[in-house]
Amino acid sequence: MIWLYILIPFAAAVAGALLAVRRPPGPTLTSAMQHFTAGVVFAAAAGEILPDLKHHGFWPVVLGAVAGVAAMLGIKGLESSARSSLGLLAAVGVDVFIDGLVLGLGFATGQREGLLLTAALTLEILFLGLTVTTELSGQARSKAAVVAMTAALAVLLPLGAVAAVPVADLPQPVVTGFFAFGLIALLYLVTEELLVEAHEHADTPWITAMFFAGFLLLFMLEQAMG
Repeated sequence: MIWLYILIPFAAAVAGALLAVRRPPGPTLTSAMQHFTAGVVFAAAAGEILPDLKHHGFWPVVLGAVAGVAAMLGIKGLESSARSSLGLLAAVGVDVFIDGLVLGLGFATGQREGLLLTAALTLEILFLGLTVTTELSGQARSKAAVVAMTAALAVLLPLGAVAAVPVADLPQPVVTGFFAFGLIALLYLVTEELLVEAHEHADTPWITAMFFAGFLLLFMLEQAMG
């Protein structure tokens, strides 16, 4: 059953690709949903990962966080220096694999944590599907090829979850380091990707409010699940 949940973000990426090739959303709706997704992902990071890190040692958290910062800055550098869609695809692929690793570790911790991370990452992967499809639409030979390439990238998420299985059996300090790495990855996603892209378009109060709506929705879901 857990693996069926892990496939939900993959299905969301394919759905986002299909939507983008048929009828891409306008800038206002895209910005609103990016704010909403950022709120959901931030709530997952702050509510599910950060509290657990407080009880598992200082140095594993610091070392994992430093590794996470280095990895995210590396991805950002790859995106900035890319002169073609190949660099974007490589950066997105690394991002998706890390998300899968975080999701797999979440389920290893408990089903509640895994389900909440599934909700957050499903929205994130949906927008990655939209972004990649939009980038490739002018370069691929056909719409089917665009969707296929996006789906191939999305496969890296369940592969990341598979990689989390042996990681979960490592000593607790190592697992803690991986969780700290994942926390940084999620915070980077919120601050340097989703919100940056969302602010490329003019904001209105209701669009800004979508960030807090997403945050509160996941918070209420967390409370409902006990």
